[in-house]
Amino acid sequence: MRISEKLSRSGNLDKKELVELLSSFDGKDLEIISEEAIERRKRFYGDRIFLRGLLEISNYCKNDCYYCGIRRSSTCVKRYRLDKEKIVSEALRAPSLGLGTVVLQGGEDPWYDDETLSWIIREIKGRAPEIAITLSLGERSKESYEKLFESGADRYLLRQESITRKHYRMLHPESQKIEDRVRCLMTLKEIGYQVGAGFMVGSPFQSDEDIANDILFIKHFGPHMVGIGPFIHAEGTPFEKMADGSLEKTLLILGVVRIMNPAVLLPATTALSALSPEGRDEGLKMGANVIMPNITPRKERKEYNLYEGKPDVKLEDEEHIKALVRHLEKLGYKVDGGRGDSLVG
Repeated sequence: MRISEKLSRSGNLDKKELVELLSSFDGKDLEIISEEAIERRKRFYGDRIFLRGLLEISNYCKNDCYYCGIRRSSTCVKRYRLDKEKIVSEALRAPSLGLGTVVLQGGEDPWYDDETLSWIIREIKGRAPEIAITLSLGERSKESYEKLFESGADRYLLRQESITRKHYRMLHPESQKIEDRVRCLMTLKEIGYQVGAGFMVGSPFQSDEDIANDILFIKHFGPHMVGIGPFIHAEGTPFEKMADGSLEKTLLILGVVRIMNPAVLLPATTALSALSPEGRDEGLKMGANVIMPNITPRKERKEYNLYEGKPDVKLEDEEHIKALVRHLEKLGYKVDGGRGDSLVG
């Protein structure tokens, strides 16, 4: 029996089996996993695809992650940050665009202190209480997370990137530790956020064992959302000449994560489209059910370059979203413009 068939039947694999699958999968394995991933997604979410508006509020960052295009040391970036009034006005456009969630994403920019972010969240919620607010702003203190949650934030995305300590150290300066990242994830869950974790596929020095560790961490931690995309090199970083991650392997892992965690919200990330024009559609075939159209103002959007070849920089969001909805409906999906809360218990 193929390992992919065992996964399809049992919904689980141990570390040894995951490593074997990751190192030896072929097209038949992708077919088997795709079929089961779609079936498990349908059990919880039917054919619904949830859209989230991605608003990139700042490309300033205090960190110096070796893979990131907006790392502190990069001289290839024209820095910007949106003021709080601009963030609110852009976020409030979401309902008219058919978006029930706004994701406020940025580097770890100290300018956005708790008072500023709390004001932004309260303003959005006060004027459009139906909007779910997701934050993706990195590591903060427990007190900070609590204040933002009390102000009305619903979700928080914080990818662990690599649960393997040795590999994590290869991707980050010594000041950044996986133990701190995990502590933040645990704290967010305890506070009551819907929490997103995840990792890159094909990041420099990553082994199949490292990937297996991350898949098993996700299974154990039980996040509400899982963000998985391929590593893509970025200019001005120590890894700018490193090979990009594999689309096929990323798709495999999306399917594995869906089967092992059938109730999670699983994005088909923009990075998939950077590797292939059909990358996002292929992600949906592996069980993904979230797409995040970019609603950052065009002037700033082109400066938020986490990696090379980022799609959608030149597209107007209104026409892009309408075209995206038509495309998804043509493929047989039902676009859900509501909050799209996770069904993870």
